[in-house]
Amino acid sequence: MHLIAIGGSDAGISAALRARELNPDVDVTVVVADAYPNFSICGIPYYFSGEVQPWQSLAHRTAADLEATGMRLRLDTFATGIDVTGQRLTVRDAHGAESQLAYDELVVGTGALPSAAGITGLDTLGPDDGVHVLHSMGDTFALDQHLNDRNPESAIIIGAGYVGLEMAEALTVRGLKVTQLQRGPEVLSTLDPELGALVHAELDRHDVEVVTGSRVEAVTRSPAGLTVTGHRNGAPFQHTADLVLAVVGVRPNTELLESAGATLSAGRAVLVDEQMRTGLPHVFAAGDGVVTHHRLLGRTYLPLGTTAHKQGRVAGENALGGDARFAGSLGTQVVKVFDLVAARTGLRDHEAAAAGFSPSSVTAVADDHKAYYPGATPISIRITGNADDGRLLGAQLVGSRSAEVAKRVDTFATALFHNMTVAGISDLDLSYTPPLGSPWDAVQVATQRWDREHTKAQVPA
Repeated sequence: MHLIAIGGSDAGISAALRARELNPDVDVTVVVADAYPNFSICGIPYYFSGEVQPWQSLAHRTAADLEATGMRLRLDTFATGIDVTGQRLTVRDAHGAESQLAYDELVVGTGALPSAAGITGLDTLGPDDGVHVLHSMGDTFALDQHLNDRNPESAIIIGAGYVGLEMAEALTVRGLKVTQLQRGPEVLSTLDPELGALVHAELDRHDVEVVTGSRVEAVTRSPAGLTVTGHRNGAPFQHTADLVLAVVGVRPNTELLESAGATLSAGRAVLVDEQMRTGLPHVFAAGDGVVTHHRLLGRTYLPLGTTAHKQGRVAGENALGGDARFAGSLGTQVVKVFDLVAARTGLRDHEAAAAGFSPSSVTAVADDHKAYYPGATPISIRITGNADDGRLLGAQLVGSRSAEVAKRVDTFATALFHNMTVAGISDLDLSYTPPLGSPWDAVQVATQRWDREHTKAQVPA
């Protein structure tokens, strides 16, 4: 049997590893568009901050490590077409030569591509002009060369999502004056604005100029530098810097599967079932190019590295005849911004309402450990529950890096996964010692606050 996995990132490599794990005799080929299989794209900002060195450290596994598992790598090879009936994949190598590879089963993990978000200039200006995206190792090398060769003093980051915030920190640490433009009312739009404002304050504290409510329309180059123009609150604005980094989201990379006849969603992600089947015979797909099963929303598009790993593993198992199923995502995410950590899981109030729930959201502030032990810091926690039955729907957290925010959002994610009520979280047997927590952990302080407010709301006046 010959299994081909397309894509050298999370989904494709996970599928190949799972197949080899289950059957060491299966013939596995991984087609990789560049020369950097299994590199951590999520770790790139920490390379620029200097915390991760050298760049080779970003490899989850080296090419030699992957080949040692028995898989075969076709690097610098681009998949150009799928013959579904003939079960053959057309590929083009670095020299432009095309060939065909026969397969018994195919897993497509082509991921996503950077979005230009309709901003004029992003499709014509590039690294040589000082305009960068950050989506691959090639992008990393281009930005690194720009920073080293041209020694820019200022940068504009378009977008204040996870990567945008991480890069604001990285470039600030490198000594650049950073201006961050955000279209929404507050940075980190995956959080409610009241919690996003805490992240905004942390950026302010480190001299990052944040401009929210700014709709960027164009990037142009002149002798004075790169100018970003747009509108804010109805009035035109412009900012000029030596370097522009655009991190305004991604779009599914689905041209290969679309041409082969796969069905796309409204957002142009490939439709797959929970077994990662595309509907095309012997063709599976996983990762940032496909729809995601969300445990609260159903079918959605939510590109995340953790999801891609899980989906790839499912696809690799099922390509060998297994019956694995992707259990679903909750959109659990966490980001470090200087000395602050922000996280979320599940649904926010407006998302829950749109999905047909009756949400009620309450914010509480609790110390990460007993106040009498030195170093206690507050965690702001926003709980969203279903007013009808008390079911937990989501949680958002912001606290200091030392406050174990990631651990605590994972507690909420676990509760969500098992359909717990908000009140039921008080029954969890969570660990306690004064330097690390309290008899009622911060997550329980927050859920008890929600429960009290919910109970008061049910009592007639």
